[in-house]
Amino acid sequence: MQTLYQWDFHGQVSDINQILQFNLAEFAPGMTDVEFTEQLVSGVLQHQDEIDALIVKYAPEWPLDKITIIDRNVLRIGIFELKYDTTIPAKVAINEAIEVAKAFGSESSGKFVNGVLGSIYKDLGEKVTEADLLSQKKREEQEKGKQQETPLES
Repeated sequence: MQTLYQWDFHGQVSDINQILQFNLAEFAPGMTDVEFTEQLVSGVLQHQDEIDALIVKYAPEWPLDKITIIDRNVLRIGIFELKYDTTIPAKVAINEAIEVAKAFGSESSGKFVNGVLGSIYKDLGEKVTEADLLSQKKREEQEKGKQQETPLES
């Protein structure tokens, strides 16, 4: 969030990788899951046009440049996780975005982020996560194993 905020604050012209590396060294020197942060930032940037289009669509009374930098980037992260990241359940992505908005945004940020992400979630539907796929595969393997164990009746 900090990296996207700084990048957006500086007109999206700064080297975001340099900002990210500085923030990791300065604010999270012992962080062990750097890859997650890098994937999140690069994913948001890779899909920024589609993400921003969703913000405009689901917050029609708020032009993108009039949404606070905090709220705009919390929404970008939340939408990326909702739409493109299959490792994070949708409801977890929404709840985390709301908590970040409450912690760093204005008094109304949590409600605003909740409203936008909730509407997007409702329209996109529940996404299939990697955990869902693994769980389904495990159930199928268990069923297959049960069928093999059951003797055929004559």
